[in-house]
Formats: sequence, C-alpha cells, structure tokens
Amino acid sequence: MKTYMPKIADMDRKWFVADMKDAILGRAAVKIADVLRGKDKPYFSPHLDCGDHVIVINARHARMTGRKEQQKKYYRHTGYPGGIKMRTFAQMKERFPERLVEKTIRGMIPHNRLGNKVYTKLHVYADDHHPHQAQKPVELKLA
Repeated sequence: MKTYMPKIADMDRKWFVADMKDAILGRAAVKIADVLRGKDKPYFSPHLDCGDHVIVINARHARMTGRKEQQKKYYRHTGYPGGIKMRTFAQMKERFPERLVEKTIRGMIPHNRLGNKVYTKLHVYADDHHPHQAQKPVELKLA
C-alpha cells in the first residue's frame, strides 16, 4: 500500500460564505478554521495548504455565552514602557468587529509560514455586503 500524497494542482479550492448573525464566536471559529485549513477534506495533509476560501459576513453580530461580553479582555502592547492596552469583548465588538473574528480564527490555525498562507484565505466583513460575488460562494453552515 502506498500513501497518497495530494498535489497542489489536484486541489479544488472553493469559496464559502459564513454568516455570523447570532452565531457563538468560538464555535463558529472552529468550523471556519477547519475549512480554511482543509481538515474537512479526505485528502488533508498537515504540511500542505489544502483549504478553501471563507468569507465571514455580519461579524458585528457575533456573540459569546455567559458574561464574557463584559469579562473577556483583549490585550495589546504599543511597544513603549507601560504601553499595555486593554479592551473588553463589548468594546472590541463595537469598534473593531472584523478584528475580533480575525483574532479568534488566527488563534486556531498554525503560527508558522503555512498558517500565514492559510490565513490569507480568510475575508471578514462587519456587515452583510462583500465584494466576492464573482466567486459564487456557497453557504457554510455554522450550527
């Protein structure tokens, strides 16, 4: 028996659109990260980019369970001494809804060169309008 190794030319890249309206952020991000990485395909290989493109719309309407809207904190550092900045989930959702979804999904894919390549296939929009109609995206069920 020989192990099948997929070729880049054999991979069929599709486009999916995921609607985050009333979706729980973490649960939806797991599904989106799997599709981006290609883990839902029978020919998945961990050292190749086998995944599809995912368009995330309505990022502004993503939610979290429990009291995480007020309790979950996101930190960043300016690079200067004493320059740590903190925002809650609610503040991030109000000001940077796309960044919130991107940051969640980015944490679920590898942090290396392959992960950077996979991450370029993620397209996030705060509202329900996106410029990728020509690619004829198929709906991705999150629940």
